[in-house]
Amino acid sequence: MGLAGRVRSLFRGPDEFDLTSGGIGKPLLFLSLPIVVTNLFQTAYNLADTFWLGQYSTDALAAISFAFPMVFLLISLGMGISVAGSVLVAQYTGAGEEREAEYAASQTVTFAVVASVVLGGVGYLFIEDFLALMGASADVLPLATDYMQVISLGLAFMFGFAVFISLMRGYGDTITPMLVMFGSVVLNIVIDPFLIFGFESNPLFGMLGARGLEASLLAATGYTGSGIAGAAYATVFSRALALVVGLAIMFRGIRGVRIRHRDMVPDLRYLRRLFRIGLPASIEGTGRALSMNLLLFIVALFPDTVVAAYGIGTRVFSVVFLPAIAVARGVETMTGQNMGADKPARAERAAGLAAKVLFVALTVGGVVVWFGAAPIADVFTTDPAVVAVAETFLRYVALTFGFIGIMRAYTGSFRGAGKTLTAAAISVLMLGVVRFPIAWVAAGSIGERGIWLAFAVSNVVGAAVAYAWYRRGTWRGGDLTGEDVGLGDAGMEASTTDD
Repeated sequence: MGLAGRVRSLFRGPDEFDLTSGGIGKPLLFLSLPIVVTNLFQTAYNLADTFWLGQYSTDALAAISFAFPMVFLLISLGMGISVAGSVLVAQYTGAGEEREAEYAASQTVTFAVVASVVLGGVGYLFIEDFLALMGASADVLPLATDYMQVISLGLAFMFGFAVFISLMRGYGDTITPMLVMFGSVVLNIVIDPFLIFGFESNPLFGMLGARGLEASLLAATGYTGSGIAGAAYATVFSRALALVVGLAIMFRGIRGVRIRHRDMVPDLRYLRRLFRIGLPASIEGTGRALSMNLLLFIVALFPDTVVAAYGIGTRVFSVVFLPAIAVARGVETMTGQNMGADKPARAERAAGLAAKVLFVALTVGGVVVWFGAAPIADVFTTDPAVVAVAETFLRYVALTFGFIGIMRAYTGSFRGAGKTLTAAAISVLMLGVVRFPIAWVAAGSIGERGIWLAFAVSNVVGAAVAYAWYRRGTWRGGDLTGEDVGLGDAGMEASTTDD
């Protein structure tokens, strides 16, 4: 088998394995591995921005430390729709009800567009006030506002692509989103430094030894860059192209779940169903985002070096936790399809296996981060003061990474079973009841180290609560396919019409 064959063997589509029968490990691996790669690409957006803006200025780096949680908050407010759509598609697919899965996907796209436009408009109008409320300094506030206003205007593209990924995952296709994400990330990384720096004093030219080309392009265009807003332009533009590709795939039905024009006519009965399933997921995501923003309120009490180090640390966590997030999404899909197929015991075995594997893998990763904390931080900034603070942050949290894996595995299974309220409760408990209060109290007595300590303690508590709650077995009643909410009039008409 050649190299290309070996690579293809690692990424199998939903037609090559069955999530509802046979072994547990291989289907979970083949489902999760493309999600890991997709999330790596997703994180590459943030890492590219962090790297280039770190070269731009410390204030710009501090600004995106405020901006990223804001982006997360806006997306989290609407993420319940995508989670509900993914769960319904997974359970209908497991039950063999293809038309219901298509209708669920189509309605999800419709209401996701509406939600993202509304949230983007609200974000654009009020983001500066919110950033000021969170304690952004006078130097950082205008930079963070410029970034977030561009993101707010492009939120429909960013959220729309996230919905595409969720719906395809619910069907069991994680390869197609991975490939689309790859193209989008490459585009973003290529245009990022040009939109930030323009063609004058662009560090990329210095790295490539192409100062002559830099001078020629500057003379020809006169473009000197858009600063931090340029990073936002790059992200929105690349996501918009990815969304166009994703919609084309779903409308044509060539891969994964199909959406149909007739099924996209707004069905308020179905909206209530999406709302009921998705609201707890939005609460969970919003709770995470609010926790990040409330922590920023505490972080902002310290100098900008601490704010910048906080941004570096959270970006590193986003990379390390990719396997946990990916496997949790895999567990979510496996649970959904097996609940639809009336096989809850198989879903439980998948969650248990995922929790064990993630605990070991992330603990090993945490040891690596603990020993390499300083060199890792040094990648993102040239400021030695920021490196020193980020090193301490990473070392406080690194050895608790494995517990995040346990929590993610079990909350993923809760969501797949339709128990999104339980998953939300665990997250809110971990972040709002444990992490934030500890950070608030400890920061007053031991400085920023109190914030780092809060991360470590909450990771352990979250894992313990998720495991104990899951062992109660209350998630087993989550099959949603038998509810009396079908295709609706528009869906029934479309069921005999191929558009």
